Amino acid sequence: MSFLFQILAAPAGPGGAGGMQSLIFLLLIIVVFYFFMIRPQVKKQKDASHFRNALKKGDKVTTTGGIYGKINDVKDRTVTLEIADNVLVKVDKTAVTAEPSEQTPARK
Repeated sequence: MSFLFQILAAPAGPGGAGGMQSLIFLLLIIVVFYFFMIRPQVKKQKDASHFRNALKKGDKVTTTGGIYGKINDVKDRTVTLEIADNVLVKVDKTAVTAEPSEQTPARK
């Protein structure tokens, strides 16, 4: 362990930064990536999973393809949507994104 510390604490050369500073900079980059990229993505996936598991008959949803409908039946991996009177579409649960009222309209 002391050998590793000696290598990191040793200066890189004349006028250069030490190995410890490089290690701290590398750790700082990893922390920034975690908090700004990895953590929000994991939270988004978790929220989507909770939403899909809470789907029930009568909910109004939108698919990833842009089809608006009302849930008619929920199974293990699929959802049956009623997109018009007596028009039923069977869709994979992963294709159901959100309720139409929760989506924000496009700005002009």
